[in-house]
Amino acid sequence: MRLKPLGIACFFLASIAEGKGASLAVKPGLTLPTGDEAKGLGAGKTRYALFLLATADLGSSAVHLNAGFKRNENSVDERKGIWHVSVAGEAGVTKNLKVVGNVGTERNTDRSSRADPAFGLVGLIYSVSESLSLDAGVKAGLNGPETDSTFLAGLAYRF
Repeated sequence: MRLKPLGIACFFLASIAEGKGASLAVKPGLTLPTGDEAKGLGAGKTRYALFLLATADLGSSAVHLNAGFKRNENSVDERKGIWHVSVAGEAGVTKNLKVVGNVGTERNTDRSSRADPAFGLVGLIYSVSESLSLDAGVKAGLNGPETDSTFLAGLAYRF
């Protein structure tokens, strides 16, 4: 198993439209490099992203549509402009626990590839409090260009 370098990402979710059971938001992002490019640990470059998110709130469940652009700054001749689209769902299991799923694709960074990687993801989100949640999941490749499997974990702090 090989661990990738850690990136620090800062996201601000600004809701631009909110109605009964539905919302539309813009999510800009900035990722700061932590790896050493000379050692093959990351690109050593700052990256940015901009996503549009639409959510339908169905009570104890929800459906999310995501579409966006990521700037893949690199020095290994990969594509720099990467689009992403996905659809996700979540359902409450208990007051503090949700099961989630996501399927999507994004433009392949490999300039020589005509196939774009596609993925499926399943996981759990546990809300420790109203402002803190922990999550874990498994992401699986649905075609050749996507990584076969990845284990994911994270936390979200809302303020």
